[in-house]
Amino acid sequence: MSKSIIAEKSYAFAVRVVRMYQHLSAEKKEFVLSKQVLRSGTSIGANVQEATGGQSTADFIHKLSIARKEARETSYWLRLLHETGYIETKHYKSIHDDCLELIKILNSIILTSQGKSKTNSEPGTRNS
Repeated sequence: MSKSIIAEKSYAFAVRVVRMYQHLSAEKKEFVLSKQVLRSGTSIGANVQEATGGQSTADFIHKLSIARKEARETSYWLRLLHETGYIETKHYKSIHDDCLELIKILNSIILTSQGKSKTNSEPGTRNS
């Protein structure tokens, strides 16, 4: 079985964030903001992985909601790093677009899962 799109994209995004952190700390000597984006940016994929092992649909949705929250936080730190001149516009646009894509995918999965959860909890249906 192949990995899910969100698992692949969130992992690839985490790799980009780690490399960006390495660059910012080594070349730009920026440690505070870059550490924040490192934490939130790598947490997205970690929470996606946790969600795949969720014990219930509610647990799955909860963990993906945390991943979405971390993605939103990452977007904030990226914007801040860009506005303060630590990230060039070209690089910022690329990584921030990836971050926004993750948020959209997570939103879609959460909404779909919430719909399925409600359908499964209606009288006469089986809960998964």
